[in-house]
Amino acid sequence: MDTPSSALLETVEHETGPSPAWAVLWLHGLGADGHDFAPIVPQLLRPHWPALRFVFPHAPLRPVTLNNGLRMRAWYDIVSLDFDRRADEAGVAASVAQAEALIAREHARGVPPERIVLVGFSQGGSIALAAGLQRARPLAGVAGLSTYLPLAPADAAARLHEAARAQPVFMAHGGFDPVVPAQVGARGAATLRELGFAVDWHEYPMAHQVCAEEIRDLGDWLERRFA
Repeated sequence: MDTPSSALLETVEHETGPSPAWAVLWLHGLGADGHDFAPIVPQLLRPHWPALRFVFPHAPLRPVTLNNGLRMRAWYDIVSLDFDRRADEAGVAASVAQAEALIAREHARGVPPERIVLVGFSQGGSIALAAGLQRARPLAGVAGLSTYLPLAPADAAARLHEAARAQPVFMAHGGFDPVVPAQVGARGAATLRELGFAVDWHEYPMAHQVCAEEIRDLGDWLERRFA
């Protein structure tokens, strides 16, 4: 069943303590769902961190052109092999709006944007980066794993909100990634740096996946946000 674009996405949630003061909104990759990264929480957590609410939304079901129109959970349609034109613009905009709605819900639950971290893997990472570009009120940080900026540099510059540059960015990628080549991810990181973002880039000897070293480095980066 499709999730209407106007509806709040269904989510998987995990709170690490009572009355969480911080939230981590984590967007999954193509064809997965909100359960995909929930098992990483125990590996990521550190005992002295504040109480956190992890929110893992399910992307809507939609046909994906480059997968022969097969319907699956996806943040946008994939319409081209060219990474500058790979993502359908309307789908990206709709998913950015859905992420913003979840950020607004966290604010209503007592967690303001400056204590929210937006994370995404692959397609979810593309939405995290696109959303981060347009934030008028900066988040605590934005992290993109094995992903790319779903906008050409000129389009990214046109959508940039001046205040968004205050957000630190973590990007991590596998050097042997056959799905999103590392050089495509690095190009997005370079674009963000040119736009004025502080980008923490990491590359690992892996494919389109996550690894223990990456989780450790992400944890180190989150540690600095929570401090």
